[in-house]
Amino acid sequence: MVSLPQDLPGSPEYVSRLRYAWRVCSVTSLGLVLIGVSGSTLNVALPAVVRHFHADAFASGWILLAFLLVNTATLVFFGRVADLLGRREVYLAGFALFTVGSLLAGLSPGVWFLIAMRAVQAVGAAMILANGTVIITDAFPPDRLSQGMGVYIGTLSVAQLAGPTLGGLVAETAGWQWIFWVNVPAGLIALVWGAFTLRRVARGPREPVDALGNLIVFTALSAALIALSEAGSRGLSSPVVIVGASLALALVPVLVIVERRASHPVLNVRLFGERMLAFANLASFCNALARAALILLVALYFQAARGVDAVTAALGVLPVPIGMALASPAAGSLGRRISPYVLSVGGSLLSAAGLGVLALNTDPATPYWIVGAGLFLCGCGSGTFLTGNTTQVMAALPAGSLGLVNGFRLMIMNVGIVLSVALTLSVLTSSVSPELRDLVYEGTLSRMSPVAVGQLMDGFRRTYTVLFAVALAGALMSMLARARAAPPGQDPAPR
Repeated sequence: MVSLPQDLPGSPEYVSRLRYAWRVCSVTSLGLVLIGVSGSTLNVALPAVVRHFHADAFASGWILLAFLLVNTATLVFFGRVADLLGRREVYLAGFALFTVGSLLAGLSPGVWFLIAMRAVQAVGAAMILANGTVIITDAFPPDRLSQGMGVYIGTLSVAQLAGPTLGGLVAETAGWQWIFWVNVPAGLIALVWGAFTLRRVARGPREPVDALGNLIVFTALSAALIALSEAGSRGLSSPVVIVGASLALALVPVLVIVERRASHPVLNVRLFGERMLAFANLASFCNALARAALILLVALYFQAARGVDAVTAALGVLPVPIGMALASPAAGSLGRRISPYVLSVGGSLLSAAGLGVLALNTDPATPYWIVGAGLFLCGCGSGTFLTGNTTQVMAALPAGSLGLVNGFRLMIMNVGIVLSVALTLSVLTSSVSPELRDLVYEGTLSRMSPVAVGQLMDGFRRTYTVLFAVALAGALMSMLARARAAPPGQDPAPR
């Protein structure tokens, strides 16, 4: 009998690799579930946390923004650290740190201690996210990568499916502390299973960490977020907004200059020189900007405008994660017959269509089936886009650049997520008077006059319209992200 080459389907080595790859997928999926559940529970239960601490609008926004800011600013850093200390070790340390941060967040004596613990959670999450996609890409045979990526991305949908319902139930029954404490047993299970499953891999070469680049990114993002957070409440002419926006814009060229000179930059601007990578990352940024705050936005709509409780609001947002849960694995299966490019473009257009439906039907009396249909389209679009876009980028790279480009990809996407939350909250609350903004975060605005609710509806319409425009821009970027054809006889995607 002639043995099959080890890289061919059916060979013993291929079968063994595939079995291990699916075990790895279960570990990385647990990490995505842990982070996804944590974020989506808080999106729905935020009003309960705000009411407990009597937090003002600024602090309320930073309960969410602190996590997003720190996570984004440290993603590439921990991708680089993993090359030095070992990807498995950093990944497992992320589980441990995220679990400790969740435990302490539930013990918070005040809102700013809670915000600090959210930052600790963010560091742990960065360790997990910066390495999960690389670990799964290394584990799967190239011809099965789209399937593995579809399941991996699909678990985020499952997390977002369970998270809102869990957050609503916890907020209404057990208390806000359990929004964070439910992460503790899940984190311990993920840590043990990961330690048992993941194999040790050789460490990468010792390379310097770009400390100055990390500092500039963190400072620029912080300034941009403060400006966006304050623009809704103080107006564009506020000194805080002007200084914050000016600082953020001034640091962009500084960052480009510093990163061009750095030997191992945190934000490798040279990657924008390759057309497919440049437009695929811009598409990812636009998609994140358009979708990231959607569950938070809709949860506030149901609680602040319709006056429902957290559980009902949680049920109301479920079409988004249901759409993602269905579309992600379906897109992964289709990826064996349809190019990731087509999936990315199709997903972008579906997302834009869903946001268009929501923008045209924003009213407290709008039938739920219309709102649900728009949310479902958004979920299907996001699940399809994320699977296609991630596979498109990761499959087109030499193995030696996976860690660098994945960290860059996640950082660009997370900048979109950070700005999405800040932009959404700023545009939304700018429609109501300053004395009513705290009531939006508390979810109690519907108890005020119909005039106040009408003002808030104007804010929702403006917000959905802005997100719709961003989603269309993302669709255009996806269309432009077509890789150039390789010369005859040359593999366009060496692995």
